[in-house]
Amino acid sequence: MGPVDDSFDLNLAAATLRSNSGDVRILLKALSAELASTLGERLRVEYAGGRFRKSDVIARVTIAMGNETFEAAIEGPALRCSVGHSSGGIRIRSEALGVDEWIVRLLEALRSEAAHSESARRALENIVIGGPQ
Repeated sequence: MGPVDDSFDLNLAAATLRSNSGDVRILLKALSAELASTLGERLRVEYAGGRFRKSDVIARVTIAMGNETFEAAIEGPALRCSVGHSSGGIRIRSEALGVDEWIVRLLEALRSEAAHSESARRALENIVIGGPQ
């Protein structure tokens, strides 16, 4: 497959991710697992628990891509999502988003990166179409 183009339907991908991951914890775990090797240190995962209690339950995911920082935090049964915008390394504003819109914006940022990164292209392909065909 060549460069990523507009044939990737990001709204459909977001809806598919949501339907396949009814539980927000499963959704964050799946996204984190898929993006870990592509994003490396730009992906930060915080786990529930505390200083003395280890847990594999994700509490918050932060993804830095370009001048945007995508954050999703589990609050009870809900997922609180936001995108922070930076300029010169300083956050100038944050925008709260619904889960579906947050996923679409994240996938759009990944699509932009996929134009020049093979690993980003593979990650986007795996998320959008379920892996290499």
